[in-house]
Amino acid sequence: MAKIFAVLLAFFVFQASAQAADKIRIAVPAPSIQQLTFPLAQKRGFFREEGLEAEIILMRGNVPVAALVNGEIDYFSGISPVVAAAIRGVPVKVLACYVPGAPHILVARVEINSVKELKGKTIAVGPFGGAVHGIGKMIVKHFGFDPDKDVKFLSTGPPESRFLAMKQGLADAATLTPPFDLLGKKMGFVVLARAYELFSYPTGGPTASVKKIRERPDESKRVIKAGIKANRYIHQNREGTIQFMMEWLKIDKEMATATYVSTSKAFNEDGSIPEDGLRLLIEEAKQSTKVEREVPFSDVADLSILREAQRELGIKGK
Repeated sequence: MAKIFAVLLAFFVFQASAQAADKIRIAVPAPSIQQLTFPLAQKRGFFREEGLEAEIILMRGNVPVAALVNGEIDYFSGISPVVAAAIRGVPVKVLACYVPGAPHILVARVEINSVKELKGKTIAVGPFGGAVHGIGKMIVKHFGFDPDKDVKFLSTGPPESRFLAMKQGLADAATLTPPFDLLGKKMGFVVLARAYELFSYPTGGPTASVKKIRERPDESKRVIKAGIKANRYIHQNREGTIQFMMEWLKIDKEMATATYVSTSKAFNEDGSIPEDGLRLLIEEAKQSTKVEREVPFSDVADLSILREAQRELGIKGK
């Protein structure tokens, strides 16, 4: 009996060691709040719990999608570029979503009390066609405006220049991301709306090539689970998350605390992809790629592995 126990113990130790040796590369598009999940999972050991050794790298633009396909990286945390690529026929798909709503905020001059008061006024944004511009348009559209007729968007560059535009009277409001809402309040501006409270718009979550999903489903499941554990940590450990935000975003504790208060509710705890948000991404991608055909969810997302991960974590009804 002792020998059998020793053999079994050796077998399980070997299996654990083999799993711990599974090295993966995950690309994130920027050190931003909506890309917090995977770096946090690495820092707090959730990848190790799943038998993975993850390397987190920054990769911008269209490079990550090509890197997924050619195997240079294993996973990418940007959802929108993958949806657009999948619609064009690139063999990549979304596996889960950790940030179902955009963390963007609409800040305005103190004399403006509501979004509806922005009709006929100017909103400062980043580059035209970029995420900040797009989210700004969706916010005003949510309040019944035609974003192409009822308001004017002014591309001013980085957040600091948007504040300057408001101070100089060149803009009445600005679309920003935390922690710039705290800076805005300190400058006397007011927060009118938070995008994630208004509509679904999936921003951060694991994506992979169809080849990876087909050949390494168990690895993909462990990646998904590590991310869900990290999001649970965000909700359950305020101080630990704030400390990591200071490191990841390179901000002080006051700004990190304000960012946590502003955005923690934007992170889910189950990895689910909101259907309305995914449809919004699909419609956006169809317009940009000039695709007219109907695009089913299955063309851009594979949720089968997510459901397995949720079951193993005790998440029901998904």
